[in-house]
Amino acid sequence: MKTKTQLLVSTLCTKLFLLLGFIFFSLTAGATKPVISSNPSNEPKSGMQLWLTLPDQSVLFQKQPVVLNFENSTNEWETIEVDTAVTYQSMDGFGYTLTGGSALLINSLDAETKKDLLMELFSTHGDGIGVSYLRISIGASDLSDTVFTYDEMPTGQTDEKLANFSIHREKADLIPLLKQILEIAPDLKILGSPWTAPTWMKTNNSYKGGSLKLEYYNAYARYFVKYIQAMGKEGIPIDAITVQNEPLHPGNVPSMYMEATDQALFIKNHLGPIFQEAAISTKIIVYDHNADRPDYPLTILNDPEAKKYIDGSAFHLYGGNVSALSEVHNTHPDKNVYFTEQWVGGPSNFGGDLGWHIETLIIGAPGNWSRNVLEWKLASDTNYYPHTDGGCTNCLGALTISDGVSRNVAYYIIAHASKFVRPGSVRINSNMPEKLSNVAFISPTGQKILVVLNKSANAQSFNIKFNGKQVTTSLEKGAVGTYVW
Repeated sequence: MKTKTQLLVSTLCTKLFLLLGFIFFSLTAGATKPVISSNPSNEPKSGMQLWLTLPDQSVLFQKQPVVLNFENSTNEWETIEVDTAVTYQSMDGFGYTLTGGSALLINSLDAETKKDLLMELFSTHGDGIGVSYLRISIGASDLSDTVFTYDEMPTGQTDEKLANFSIHREKADLIPLLKQILEIAPDLKILGSPWTAPTWMKTNNSYKGGSLKLEYYNAYARYFVKYIQAMGKEGIPIDAITVQNEPLHPGNVPSMYMEATDQALFIKNHLGPIFQEAAISTKIIVYDHNADRPDYPLTILNDPEAKKYIDGSAFHLYGGNVSALSEVHNTHPDKNVYFTEQWVGGPSNFGGDLGWHIETLIIGAPGNWSRNVLEWKLASDTNYYPHTDGGCTNCLGALTISDGVSRNVAYYIIAHASKFVRPGSVRINSNMPEKLSNVAFISPTGQKILVVLNKSANAQSFNIKFNGKQVTTSLEKGAVGTYVW
């Protein structure tokens, strides 16, 4: 039998053993935890990212495995200085025309391929390029598989009350696709443009050419209202409409001719008041044709009764110079300008098309106050179909969809801006060295974006300067770089 003294010693030894065991366990358990150093040199360095496309297609909108850090340094190279203190217009987005034919082709893909493609086009995550703006046709365009409007009537009949108006033809391809897109990009802006009014409203009762009869101006204005309301019921908001696609080109199928004075009359006496009465907030944009005729939108904007209903003017560039956008902006700085269409003709010269479109559209259009840039069109097949009989026969899509999906030059042109220059971004000041065409933006989150094209015949090193420090980088001849920091 143990004495009291022995019991006390035994108890103390047990407690001491347990205490030492607890201390040992705590120390060894703590040793398995990661050690976080307070030394900032162990932290990953943050800096400028470069996304690159080369004209020989060996690199296609790929993030480069380099981090470019700003430093206090000097050298002999040209310098692009970016200045956030000088701001210009806010941006609505970058994208494509989703023609009826494009929608048909995308819907022909199997469900998984289509889902992955839409995520790639409209998401900003992962490989997504973040398309944020689409133009669609009100009725058929020349890149639909057939011609139609939403209220056609048998020969000799009219429908001034628009009792037969219906967008049912869009429920096969366009509307279901737009619904899927809006699930990915709910803030996507959609612009609607008509190629023609219903044929019974026209002077020649034809899809091709002719003009809108004066007695149907009111009915046609209500046609726009019905369209916007019908799309709204499908959950598809129409941010803006143009009054007429290419009003000075009556040779397309479909098409309609409309003089500037007639468009002004239509807006001030019919479309504007009827939108106001119906509480339609969709923007009214005029012209929607080539930059060689800035007098057309100026004629309309110079009419104060028309101007009060107008948001701005839209341009294409099959004629004229992109500087015409600044001419219109400078004359009416309270009104917006937009760039709504430019094609790539097939077969494409990738390097040539890349350089021209980046310089003229991605850099040139925002540099002349445009709030958006849209390429024409999103998708075609290997033979440039679908198109109408009399429509464009060699318009190359940003995508070619046949047995699978391939990406063409317009895909990469838009990607260089759309992924980073998000809606609400603002163009900021940057100087323009002779062979380094560029444009700069600041995003709503404060990210800076600089798109640069090396126009020289050789590889070129240069600096990007911001807040007194600079990064030294280089681009191959004809290369496009989007720099993000």
